[in-house]
Amino acid sequence: MEKKETKQHVVAEAEQENGTLIEDEIERSKVGIMRALCDRQDPSTKEVDDLMIRRFLRARDMDIEKASTLFLKYLAWKKIVLPKGHIPESEIANDLSHNKVCMQGHDKMGRPIVVSFGNRHNPSKGNPEEFKRFVVYTLEKICARMPRGEEKFTAIGDLQGWGYSNCDIRGYLAALSILQDCYPERLGKLYIVHAPYIFMTAWKVVYPFIDTNTKKKIVFVENKKLTATLLEDIDETQLPDIYGGKMPLTPIQDS
Repeated sequence: MEKKETKQHVVAEAEQENGTLIEDEIERSKVGIMRALCDRQDPSTKEVDDLMIRRFLRARDMDIEKASTLFLKYLAWKKIVLPKGHIPESEIANDLSHNKVCMQGHDKMGRPIVVSFGNRHNPSKGNPEEFKRFVVYTLEKICARMPRGEEKFTAIGDLQGWGYSNCDIRGYLAALSILQDCYPERLGKLYIVHAPYIFMTAWKVVYPFIDTNTKKKIVFVENKKLTATLLEDIDETQLPDIYGGKMPLTPIQDS
């Protein structure tokens, strides 16, 4: 009895210190192997938790070699892009001023809800490098908003009023690369709503660059089924009011 209680106490302490533990033995073993391999090449591996390493493994179908390559690339990227650990809002003032992204509420699984407005992005009036920093800022804010034990977020991509002046293939591909390569397995689901027919021209260009795991998480929602579809995963009290819910939108910089 004493040994069992001691074990439970150790597990409780570990959970308190490191967050949710990995219960699957195969995943736990592969995480340990990958951590050891990566630590030899980049000691900053010690600074990340096991769940992050597992996300990189899952993004590469549990292939340790491929996941390690992606993870080490991420660590090098982070030192360049996030030397202070965050993106100062002063560096992305233009993108923030348009309120392109809002974050409020959580879905029924406890995942933060993010709404992105495609018609508020105008590449001709922006800077590609600032937009990349804005994407990183957004993803960092989302991750910081996640409840303990939750690893994913739900996104709504609203394309109401989207036109060719908003089209930014280079920006879309840059954002996709950052999401998939630096924040793998963070996206839980992406609802694309109010998509105009002309958007499909841009979609056909971007689609081949979306990895298989991400493609499974993307849902195009018909206008007539919009509220009903969103309510399947989001409670009315948490659903943004513009989609028939009761939650007011909050610009991400104010969330």
